[in-house]
Amino acid sequence: MLQRLGQRLQQAIPSLNANHHIQGIATPTSTLCTTCAALDIKQILRDGLSEGDKVSLGLLLDIMDKSDRCGLCSLVSDLIRRRWRLHNFPDADLQNIKLYLSSREFVEPVVPDPQGRKTCHRLYIHPSHRLPDIQRQLITTGAALHLDIQLLEEDYRKLSRSRDLHGRRLEENIDVGLIKKWIKNCETDHDCESVWWRPSDERLPDFVRMIDVTKMALVPASPDCRYVALSYVWGGPGDYYWTTTENIKTRIHPAGLDAGILPATIRDAIHLTRQIGERYLWIDALCILQDSPTDKGAQICIMDLIYSRAAFTIFAASGMSVRDGLSGILPGSRSVTQHIECVQGLHLAIPLPSLSEALAESNWNTRGWTFQEILLSRRRLVFTKHQMYFECTKDVWCEDVVAESKVLSSSRPLYISGTSISLPKPDYPGASYMTVTDYATAVAGYSQRRLTVESDIIAAITALLNVLTRNCEPAGSDPKKAFQFGMWIRYLDASLLWQPSLREVLVRRTVPDGNQPLWPSWAWAGWKGAVQYGNESQMLDGYDSDVHARPDESLVTAWYMVDEDRSIIRLDVEPILANWTPPVNAEPTNPQMYARSENYASDLELEFSPSPGTLIFRTRRAHFQVVKVDDGVVNTDASAAHAVFHIVPVDPARQSNAGRIILPASVASPATFEFVVLSRCDGIRGMWDELTWGERYYGCVLHVMAVQETPNDSRVRERVGVGVVVESAWMKSHAEECVVLLA
Repeated sequence: MLQRLGQRLQQAIPSLNANHHIQGIATPTSTLCTTCAALDIKQILRDGLSEGDKVSLGLLLDIMDKSDRCGLCSLVSDLIRRRWRLHNFPDADLQNIKLYLSSREFVEPVVPDPQGRKTCHRLYIHPSHRLPDIQRQLITTGAALHLDIQLLEEDYRKLSRSRDLHGRRLEENIDVGLIKKWIKNCETDHDCESVWWRPSDERLPDFVRMIDVTKMALVPASPDCRYVALSYVWGGPGDYYWTTTENIKTRIHPAGLDAGILPATIRDAIHLTRQIGERYLWIDALCILQDSPTDKGAQICIMDLIYSRAAFTIFAASGMSVRDGLSGILPGSRSVTQHIECVQGLHLAIPLPSLSEALAESNWNTRGWTFQEILLSRRRLVFTKHQMYFECTKDVWCEDVVAESKVLSSSRPLYISGTSISLPKPDYPGASYMTVTDYATAVAGYSQRRLTVESDIIAAITALLNVLTRNCEPAGSDPKKAFQFGMWIRYLDASLLWQPSLREVLVRRTVPDGNQPLWPSWAWAGWKGAVQYGNESQMLDGYDSDVHARPDESLVTAWYMVDEDRSIIRLDVEPILANWTPPVNAEPTNPQMYARSENYASDLELEFSPSPGTLIFRTRRAHFQVVKVDDGVVNTDASAAHAVFHIVPVDPARQSNAGRIILPASVASPATFEFVVLSRCDGIRGMWDELTWGERYYGCVLHVMAVQETPNDSRVRERVGVGVVVESAWMKSHAEECVVLLA
């Protein structure tokens, strides 16, 4: 049976030569099976067909069987194969899945058509059900859940429509005129000329260089220079083309920059910049002296200015490295994967992946340095293996959909398909915490990426930290003090609550010899692997969360840290005061029994000098057991690197669940750890045994950190995990006050 299913999947993969559009070759009229021939596609697209009146196309496997004999079955089969990524599920049991067809407007019109015409309709395919593994993959990857087929613009008149929102054929080479139109539309109609985190009249420093693509030379940038920037994947050493203190002596002269030694992506970016009509281009490998720490340091500190001030940034996301070029710039540089069929005289096509999907599967999206480059760019011209996209702060356009019409400017039909990577301006009540949420979102996105040089973990987001410091900290604040090891010190109570992504392994980030930890354990930057700031629900159901945890009260009076020179400094942490008011119908509010410890000068009278980066604070500690949760509710994926554990008192007479924590799945169950209190939070039901410890009340839960002795010093602790314990259980745990040295 599985072999037969596999053969059907292979039959569903259309031949590139027979079924895909090839430049210069008309799409032949497709033959149709009996079922598809009975459909009036023109009428369905013209008048619409509601989901309630959808028509049956038959069983998916039968449609796949007919895909080599029926054009519409071929489109539907290929659509399912692509959107469901069936190549990841070769043994998927697709039996008994039925497909249905409907048609509706692609986007609800915001402004009626001046001529009274209906907006573009698409065909929609509705499966009777999806396999759980496929559904989970779609949700996890953020892929489109709908299945749609678009009509190409060449046939819009046949349905008395406007051209807007119909599909567009791709050619082997990109249309430079389309790029110019996108840029002009944005510059004319959008408010994208500046960013909120930089003064609109801010000028470039005099040490910035640009590539003059006309003279092919490196030149000093004028203070108000208009230029294009490039974001790309280096993909290994490039000393043969990098600018250095030696070869810049040649490169500052006309024709001194030899295009013959430049890798394909950089050559293509220079060529494209000329074609668009721009003169200056900024590329880090050429505009920064790669062998000068001084020049590098100065330039890294202004990356937010460089990218935000660029007229637009070119993103090379179509290849694996700088050697692969920009897809579609030169003949033969891209393979068009647009599947088009002529069905009943109408040219139908499978829409290509959205910008967010195309970037998600790119190598560019895995690299650490590129994260802040897209976050801080106001206009983005993105090259992927599928097609080219344009994204600004107001809209998204792409090659395969006609969406750049000014008539559509108010509806922004493709905006939701964009990257969603931005820094929203904090301009409303509660903005101070919104910026913490933005920081948490950025950390989650950035930590998923990889670095060639692990010590670049902070340098690669220096621009982002500069933006947050300049706009969310008191005037004149030093980013290096506002953010220690990537942690936002002002909001340290919240910053400490990061959690590992449940499915990814975390390992300590070390220096090149592999032995000495490079960053402290309490900082997310001290670990290689994806982290997030999920709320307590992550510990309740075992799924990653994008809702950020927020402390409701600080329970540490003062935080100190050992500085680089081994002096002890007090950190400027903003305390969170308990000021909530229980809403009507809330649970009864019990007196909170836990009181935070006071700070004493003697806490800093240490008999030894801890390593730089060590946190010092007074709190309470207690020992609890941890037992892996296996209640049928928490996701217990055997392949996950982390698991949810109950926190249980060590006292045999009180061994009922008192809280939860996320720990490496390899931790023995049961095991005993030392826990220290960090802050107070509201908590949610189901985290502890209410029959033993009492019902939930506001502020009844403590954020705690499981710690253990460091390998080299029993006086110092390191982070194991962060969890929550109900207050009443903590108060019966024989806790004691202590000064924690957290490396």
